[in-house]
Amino acid sequence: MSGFPDYDKYDAVGLANLVRAKQVSAIELLEEAIARVQRVNPQLNALVCERFEQARADAKAGLPDGLFSGVPLLVKDLGPRLAGVPLTRGSRYFRDYVPQENDQFFARVKGAGFNIFGKTSTPEFGLLPFTEPRLFGPCRNPWDPQRTPGGSSGGSAALTAAGAVPMAHGNDMGGSIRIPASCTGLFGLKPGRGRVPRAGSPAGDMNADLAISRSVRDSAALLDVVAQLKPERSYREETRRDPGRLRIALVTGTMLGKAIDPSCRAAAEEAAKLCERLGHSVEIAEPCEVDYRAAALAVLLLFACNVGWTMREGNPLKKKLRAGDLEPATWAMLVIAQVISADDLTAALQTQVDVSERFDAFMERYDVMLMPTLAAPPVRIGELALKKSETAQIEILGRLRSGPLIRKAAQTIAESLFDWLPSTPLFNLTGQPAMSVPLYWTQDDLPIGLQFAARAGGEDVLYRLAAQLEAAQPWFTRRPPIFAGG
Repeated sequence: MSGFPDYDKYDAVGLANLVRAKQVSAIELLEEAIARVQRVNPQLNALVCERFEQARADAKAGLPDGLFSGVPLLVKDLGPRLAGVPLTRGSRYFRDYVPQENDQFFARVKGAGFNIFGKTSTPEFGLLPFTEPRLFGPCRNPWDPQRTPGGSSGGSAALTAAGAVPMAHGNDMGGSIRIPASCTGLFGLKPGRGRVPRAGSPAGDMNADLAISRSVRDSAALLDVVAQLKPERSYREETRRDPGRLRIALVTGTMLGKAIDPSCRAAAEEAAKLCERLGHSVEIAEPCEVDYRAAALAVLLLFACNVGWTMREGNPLKKKLRAGDLEPATWAMLVIAQVISADDLTAALQTQVDVSERFDAFMERYDVMLMPTLAAPPVRIGELALKKSETAQIEILGRLRSGPLIRKAAQTIAESLFDWLPSTPLFNLTGQPAMSVPLYWTQDDLPIGLQFAARAGGEDVLYRLAAQLEAAQPWFTRRPPIFAGG
C-alpha cells in the first residue's frame, strides 16, 4: 500500500481536509505514518506499543466522520484508558495491564475520526521531566539524540518533532506537555482546570490532557473536540482572531528554581521584544508575596498523593508490590504518600488556594505572563537521573518509615526538584491555562520554548496570541537532524 510523501507539509487539520476531499485516503496516511515511525524510532526509542494492524483494519472499515477523520495519531502511555491497548504508565508493575474500556477523553478523540496506531514512551507514572523509564530505556531528542526530549510526554514530542505524526497526545500535571514541547521545538498548550475530562488522581486536580503539535490550530481544534466546558466561540476560530493589545508581564525571577540559563533568559527577552513589535505592552513583573518554597512542597505532596492513589484506590491490578516493580523516584513518592497526614495534605491544598489567589490578583493587571518554559535547554540523557547516594537514601527512609524524617526529606527534594522547570508546575497548581511556544533556538540549534500563561478560562487569549506569534515567526518548516521526511 503506497503512502503519502507530502505528509509533513500538512498539519492534522490539513490532512483531514485532504481525506474529506478524497485527495488522499485514511489508509495511505496511516501507511505513511507507520513507515515514518519505523524509520526514526530505532534512533529515538519513542514508540512503546504498536497498534498497526488494528489501525489498518479501522481505516479499511471506515473511521467516524469527524473533524480529524483519517488522521493517524499516537497517544501517550499514561493517562486516560484506551480499550484493548496496554497502559503500562512506563512501569514494570503495570506492564501487563490492558484496560477494557475507553475513558471519556479517548472516546471523544476516537469520535473525531483519529486513527490511533501506537503508544509513546513516558517516565514511570509521568513523575519526571525527562523520559528514561527502566521498562523501555531512554527516549531521545531528534534535535540531538544525546539529549532528552523532556517529559513526561517525551515520546509523543520526539515522534511529532521527527515528522512521524503532525501531533500526538500528551498530558500535563507539572509541565508534561510544555516541557517536551520546549525541548523539541513544538507547540504545547495545557488547558485550564476543568476544561477537559479528567482521568487519574483527584488530589489537587492538577492534570489535563491535550496534545503536542506542530501547528497552533491543531491544538485548538483538538480542544474543540475534547472540551467539556465549551467556550463562546470555537478555539479554532480564536486562532483566526486578532488578540488586540495585550498587557504582558515578563517574569525574570526564578520562582521555584535557583537560576535561569543565559540562553533561556535571552529567549524570553527576545520574545518580549517580538510581542512589543506586534503591538503588545510588556513590562517586567511577577506575583508578589508568593511562598515558592511552600508551593514547591505542595506540588511534591500532591504528586505523591497521585502515586499513592494510583497504587491503591486507582489500581486495577491489586497485585502485590515486589522489589524492583517501581523505580526509586516513584518509590520515594509512594513512601511520602504513605506517611503524610491529613494535616499535611490539607496544608498542601491550602497552599494551592493561597498561590492561586496571589496569581489571580496579579492577573487582574495583566492578560498574559511570559517566561522561559525551562531554566536551561534540553539536558543530556541521564543528567537528571537520581544518583546512587540518593537512591540509597530513599531505600533507608522507606525501611525506617519515620514520618518526621520523610517529611524533612520531602522538603529537601522539593527544594531541588524544580530547578530545571522553575515555573511550569505553578500553573498546574493554580489551574491557569499555559502554553509553550517554540520561538528560539540556541547557537547549537537546540530549541527553547517560551511559556505564556493566561488567567483562568483564558485559553482563547492564548490561542489568539499563539497564532499571531506563529505567523510572525513561523516554526512549522523547521526540521531536526533526525526527521522522517518523505
